[in-house]
Amino acid sequence: MNNSTSLARVVVRQIIEVGITDVVISPGSRNAPLSLAFNAAAERGLIKVHVRIDERTAAFFALGIIKATGRPVPIVCTSGTAVANYHPAVLEASHTNAPLLVLTADRPAILRKTGANQTTEQARIYGKAVRYFADIDGPVFPMELPFDSLRNGPVHLNIQFDEPTLPDESNQWLDEIIVSPKEFVPRTKAGTLKSDANRGVLVIGHDRGGLSTQSVEKFATQLGWPIITEDPLSFPGAIAHASIFLTSSEIRAALIPQTVIVIGRTTLSRSINAFIKLAPTQIVVDPRMATVDSDRAADKKFIEIPQLNTKKASEEWLAQWKKYAARCAKQIEGLTGFTEAVIAKEIAAGIPAGSTLFVSSSRPIRDLEGFAIPREGITTYANRGLAGIDGNISTALGIASASKATFAVLGDLSFLHDLTGLIHHEEINCCFIVINNDGGGIFSTLPQRGLPGFETVFGTPHGLDPAVIAAAMGIKSSTITTIAELKKTLAAPVQGISIVVAKVPSRDANADLLKAIYESMSSI
Repeated sequence: MNNSTSLARVVVRQIIEVGITDVVISPGSRNAPLSLAFNAAAERGLIKVHVRIDERTAAFFALGIIKATGRPVPIVCTSGTAVANYHPAVLEASHTNAPLLVLTADRPAILRKTGANQTTEQARIYGKAVRYFADIDGPVFPMELPFDSLRNGPVHLNIQFDEPTLPDESNQWLDEIIVSPKEFVPRTKAGTLKSDANRGVLVIGHDRGGLSTQSVEKFATQLGWPIITEDPLSFPGAIAHASIFLTSSEIRAALIPQTVIVIGRTTLSRSINAFIKLAPTQIVVDPRMATVDSDRAADKKFIEIPQLNTKKASEEWLAQWKKYAARCAKQIEGLTGFTEAVIAKEIAAGIPAGSTLFVSSSRPIRDLEGFAIPREGITTYANRGLAGIDGNISTALGIASASKATFAVLGDLSFLHDLTGLIHHEEINCCFIVINNDGGGIFSTLPQRGLPGFETVFGTPHGLDPAVIAAAMGIKSSTITTIAELKKTLAAPVQGISIVVAKVPSRDANADLLKAIYESMSSI
């Protein structure tokens, strides 16, 4: 057996034996030893192989599987530019501590800097974004350290394969595989959070710092403070519409807390961040402070959910929050028309219980934060590590591949940015709702609106029809322009992949509506 085949089989065997169930492969010649070994294992039912021709798509698809299953996922590519195309997803994985196992094939090290074809410096290409790196050659490699490092984020193994790269005909090595997953047992003891505040607030970032919804819900229940959350579809006891009514400086002044506890990071609304800064004491709970956010400022910091030694919130304090939430809700109930705000409100209310929801960056996730009424019964996801609009289709499909029925809400630019994510040959059930305002709508809500050249460098109108593009790719698509049609979409069974384009008013009209809503908060 040649060294390349031996090394690939040793790596693949160890990956399967620790309980990893999925791998995402992009076609290439130099990664043939790994691709063929994974394929042979898949034919035995030992692992599921997903193939994506675009490496950026492949990596984000793997991130989606990780989100939905909680298990590490390897990605496999050839040498050269293929390796660089993984970089956006590696960065997203790094900033969410996601266990992405990056397996990049390479030529032998002796060929580097010699002008050899498809050969570049792949070693340490991802820099500090990975928790472990190894540049590997030879017939064997032990995977204990890489597997251990995956607990804290992505790992990169650059694997040198020399010719010949094709295996012999024997697959006897598969008979020796014994799957024996190892459960990680934390070695540290949770600290204790002490506070005498009875006017405290718990603020929950959208991805909760990677902590489970169940553990955060338990913590919130024990704490007994008002809850502000960027993801109201995961915490039914949260205060509704907080990001909207806290745009009022008068309301923020009336609700100054003694202490704020932040779980994860708050990355969506300036109003929430302005509110947090008013608290004399700020406490942060986020595992990422042990990896990528080590310099984060707070009065007290915990990298896991702490034990509580606190007081419940006073009834008067809770009543104040409920009062403003109820008054804001009346304003929102009066909104009509096929606007982005109303669409977000209806999506939040209408998605069937038991569904999975992926929300893209930019306006969609902020509209759901502000206009949704808190509820339960939905599992939500988003790419909030670096909050990019790249890879959103692929991440949603990765989630959907491990879920029964998935809805994904994307802006038109997020949709166009990741079109290659729609190229696949798998049975996946995902309904994409594309909010089409012909460009970058979020910029119309920011200070640069109206500046010379705004439409050219920020608004970026594309004039394209996402429904026509999807149809050209053989995907079922439609366009809706009414709330009644949206409700029908949400009520229909999710079968296969479909694209539903919500054609909404102009970006300027949406920005003006949001401004009017925010200004009305001063009088509630």
